[in-house]
Amino acid sequence: MRIAVTGKTGQVVTSLIERGAAAGHEVIALGRPELDLADPASVARALEAVTPDVIVSAAAYTAVDRAESESDLAYAVNGAGAGAVAQAARAVGAPLVHVSTDYVFDGTLDRPYVESDPTGPTGVYGASKLAGEQAVLAAHGDNSAVLRVAWVYSPFGTNFVKTMLRLAGDRDEVSVVADQLGNPSSALEIADGILLVATNLVADSNPALRGVFHMTASGEASWADFAEALFASSAEKGGATARVKRITTADYLTPATRPANSRLDCGLIAKAHDVALPDWRQSLDSVIARLQPTPN
Repeated sequence: MRIAVTGKTGQVVTSLIERGAAAGHEVIALGRPELDLADPASVARALEAVTPDVIVSAAAYTAVDRAESESDLAYAVNGAGAGAVAQAARAVGAPLVHVSTDYVFDGTLDRPYVESDPTGPTGVYGASKLAGEQAVLAAHGDNSAVLRVAWVYSPFGTNFVKTMLRLAGDRDEVSVVADQLGNPSSALEIADGILLVATNLVADSNPALRGVFHMTASGEASWADFAEALFASSAEKGGATARVKRITTADYLTPATRPANSRLDCGLIAKAHDVALPDWRQSLDSVIARLQPTPN
């Protein structure tokens, strides 16, 4: 397949380039200056020029806390920008895979969220991503799959795993929130799932393959559980490690409110697309291995 993906440096984009090439696909990453989500005309020009078989909308404004003070930019990129990608996909006749987030929910449920649960974002980032979902479905809903992912990490970019390992390099103990639950998900595994969904959309016009889906790793954890697991894996490989001090959300205030429950039920995507990402502990171990320093 010829896959156009928005963005050039994000975790999911970088993972798609790697996994797509390994699977024999041509992945074309499009970002600024030729494709700027804040400039809808550039989106249409860039996507039309590459004549893709399928489009993956992965670029986004992801600075969760900064979005509280940059709401106009967050909505321009995550809301209107996502809609522009969907309009371009319709114009070139290509199916669309749009990457969204658990932050569209308020995190108050006592069970994993299913796709039909009411949304209720608590901050600008989540609200802007929800606006993007709505724009995608309004513009190209009959040939799009919206994939909500969560707690993304990888060997690339900036993420929780890399931050924890960096902190462990100069301290013996790290404070980590223990009262937020989610599904830690490797961007590499997310990329594999996106490729399967994209393949299905290109091959089959079945409406059951379109719509909103949840796609995270299996298994759940708190941020503190996640940190303890990554430090244990790193220690086994001779890398940086630290003790985890479990704290509450109230002990670590941030401009944006994080959902206490980010767990997503992935039963629908397993049924419709036969996509089931591995357990997060398995994926974490392979990422930690890649992040270890190269011996001299």
